[in-house]
Amino acid sequence: MQDHFQHKAQEWDKGDIRVNGAKTIADAINESIKLDKEMEILDFGVGTGLLGFSIAPQVKKVYGVDTSTKMLEKLQEKNTPDLSIEVYNQDIIKKPIDREFDGLISSMTLHHIEDLDAFFARIYKNIKKGGFIAIADLESEDGTFHADNTGVFHFGFKEEKLLNAAKKAGFSDTAFRNINTIQKPHRDFGVFLFTAKK
Repeated sequence: MQDHFQHKAQEWDKGDIRVNGAKTIADAINESIKLDKEMEILDFGVGTGLLGFSIAPQVKKVYGVDTSTKMLEKLQEKNTPDLSIEVYNQDIIKKPIDREFDGLISSMTLHHIEDLDAFFARIYKNIKKGGFIAIADLESEDGTFHADNTGVFHFGFKEEKLLNAAKKAGFSDTAFRNINTIQKPHRDFGVFLFTAKK
């Protein structure tokens, strides 16, 4: 399993764009989803836990899944007895997690997933009936967001593409809205929050 983030993990939490972006996504999830202390949530592409640690105080437990060992090592350094994320270091499409969660959250990870249909079909099985998904990522872009597109399979997403993939897997009550704009020297990039229910 190739770790495209092994050289980025050490500096990951030092960028204001990432840190502030994760907080904006957490705020948007809170506006869209009624979280409570009974919920067990899966953070897909948890990385160093920027989103997961923002959501954790409002729910019973956050579990994080990521294919990057180095990113998860940085997350583990941030775990405390009072606030911790339990991690799975695996590709859940190839090696599924055999349990259900009340919801799934994700920040800027979906564009690294090659097969959207396989992803939504897999996570549908991991969500309890009545549960939710809340996925933030880039709106459709021209491929210049990343300086290096290694491991990038989608240059952002159009709303229709995500809605169709989620509905095909069985999700309903879909919603897609812009929640942030990332400003880079050459252009601005929109960030959306996509939510759906099982």
